[in-house]
Amino acid sequence: MFDDLPPDLDRLRTLRVWHTMWLQRIDAKIATLIRRQAEEERGRRSRPEPPEWIVELGIGDRRPPLQVHAGDCYMAGKRRRPVGRDEARRLLGTGLKACGHCRPDSALGITELSGDATLTAAAAQFAAIRHPSPENRTSACRPLLRRSLNPTLPP
Repeated sequence: MFDDLPPDLDRLRTLRVWHTMWLQRIDAKIATLIRRQAEEERGRRSRPEPPEWIVELGIGDRRPPLQVHAGDCYMAGKRRRPVGRDEARRLLGTGLKACGHCRPDSALGITELSGDATLTAAAAQFAAIRHPSPENRTSACRPLLRRSLNPTLPP
């Protein structure tokens, strides 16, 4: 058996006091962590649910609405207010811009709200470039292939 403890009583008592102090520190740390975990859990339970939809507001006295976002959208600014589903649909129907990241118009089942023909034409042109039809695929991909084979060519 290992007997590496000191042989005299004074040093043994000193070791006992030392280890008792360490046990008190460890017990205090354990109690602090248990308290902190209980507070975090209580905070999680009492945290209010995020709103289903929010409206980002502008700057100024009147603070006009700028965009409609989903309640958990990370792109919504600091100036905002919660709205219900019906008000979000109404605001999008009146022409308020929908967030391009969380896409509340798609989630609310509202499509083709944009009356801007140039925007729609630009979106169609972009889609044709991104996803060319089979007959145009080779001509659309040829410059990319040529540049990938010879990176010194201009774009």
